[in-house]
Amino acid sequence: MTELVRANLPTLKKTASYYVVHVTVAALVAYAVTGSFLLAITLSLLEPTVQAFAFFFHEKAWQRWGGQRAAAPAAAGV
Repeated sequence: MTELVRANLPTLKKTASYYVVHVTVAALVAYAVTGSFLLAITLSLLEPTVQAFAFFFHEKAWQRWGGQRAAAPAAAGV
């Protein structure tokens, strides 16, 4: 597990930063819509937590497959 964290530290830091921003925005929007502090906190923690996991795996897939596509034209001399 430690090796996984070390190997992915930049992505994990970016994910954590994104999580904090997302929770803050989600809480403000949820409170503006519901007027309930408890509901706003619940919603703002639940949805971004799921999104943070999705973002991490999306980022890893992007690095694996998206980066290869971008490098292909350069390798072909295009």
